[in-house]
Amino acid sequence: MMDKVFVQGLEVLTTIGVYEWEKGIRQKIRFDLEMGFDNRPAAADDDIHKTLDYAALSQKVSSYSEQNHVELVETMAERIAQLILNEFPVLWVKVRLTKPSAVANAAGVGVEIERFAARVSKL
Repeated sequence: MMDKVFVQGLEVLTTIGVYEWEKGIRQKIRFDLEMGFDNRPAAADDDIHKTLDYAALSQKVSSYSEQNHVELVETMAERIAQLILNEFPVLWVKVRLTKPSAVANAAGVGVEIERFAARVSKL
């Protein structure tokens, strides 16, 4: 069983959507992220330098989302998963992306994807 590090409810304002009216506004999206990471070395030594830096990770996700505009939540989720896998030492990542204002009378809609690092195969 692998340890998990998570970031819950990371909210970002970005331009996302397929409709013309969406391309001229910024909308809130919310990320819930889970990553597979071995926390034992950090815990054993009580050493922050051996942890997964979730503050830096959150900043990267926010910056990328704010600066890169896409039409589909599927596209944004995929790009965020690849960003995390490429830039942080995680074995896998689960990205849940919610677009709160997409459907009237719904708290939110979106996608959830799970991707594995190239060095790890899904068991």
